[in-house]
Amino acid sequence: MVATEAKTGRKRLIGGPGILLVWLYGVMVVGAVSRSAYQIATEFDRAPLPYTLSAVAGVVYGFITYTLVRGGETARKAALVCCAAELVGVLTVGTWTLVEPSAFPDATVWSDYGMGYLFIPVLLPLSAVYWLRRARTA
Repeated sequence: MVATEAKTGRKRLIGGPGILLVWLYGVMVVGAVSRSAYQIATEFDRAPLPYTLSAVAGVVYGFITYTLVRGGETARKAALVCCAAELVGVLTVGTWTLVEPSAFPDATVWSDYGMGYLFIPVLLPLSAVYWLRRARTA
């Protein structure tokens, strides 16, 4: 048993590919939060919905990062729920931006399924759900 597991009683979620997930989610937190904070502070009246959705995405990414680092079964379940919600958000907003582009005068993190972020917003929750489900059975 790893020393931190013995002290906290929580199973680590950041071993192996989990480290990459934490790193990628951390990058997405910085990208989404900094972008939305700037846009909300300077241009909110231009496109309030996209900027608010980007801020929500940043908060979701932050919570997932925290739960992955925290570890334990409760954190794993919380991260799994958040990743599923994130995936639903990406698919909903991605489809919405394609069907009704006028509703989004400016892009969000999840616009066009995350195309502006190299599709990481749609690939990341899929990878995380796989990893988190695998972590339960391991």
